Amino acid sequence: MELGRQPRIRVWAAAAVLAGVSLPSGCSSDAGSGAGGSAAAVGVPVVGVPVVQTGTGPADPAAAEAQIEKNWAALFDPKVTAEEKAGLVENGELLQPLLEGLAGRPGADKASAEVTEVVFTSPTEARVTYDLLVSGFPVLDGRTADVVLEDGVWKISTKSLCGLAELSGSSTSVPGC
Repeated sequence: MELGRQPRIRVWAAAAVLAGVSLPSGCSSDAGSGAGGSAAAVGVPVVGVPVVQTGTGPADPAAAEAQIEKNWAALFDPKVTAEEKAGLVENGELLQPLLEGLAGRPGADKASAEVTEVVFTSPTEARVTYDLLVSGFPVLDGRTADVVLEDGVWKISTKSLCGLAELSGSSTSVPGC
């Protein structure tokens, strides 16, 4: 039946993009908090997504959600340099080699992400639900990741970026993961 093939095709397409990026894996921890750069969020259009607050959230959830969405999109934007992306990732200075590898790989310019929900779990942490897209088409729906507020910037957590690296299937360890 054709419906059964659709999810499998999406998984293979996502794996192909991630494998084409050739990310090392072996990430298993957050590696603590480091002093990452404080790059400004990149000018990516913001589209409203559901914001859910559990416990105590940030003082301005709408502004936090807008920054989270912009920064998440920038992580996959081929026009954003690896150095700028490092400022949008927790412990980004340690993960810059990984981000540089992402920037120059074939197929990386076709990948993007779209945030579909933000759930604040504290004033400095949130869980993001997003879709991974290839050439604008969803290949992995409903993925989750964590973001943290560090130096006044909402950043993709080290653990979440390392989780993306694990999807590549490589057995090499990434410094910082």
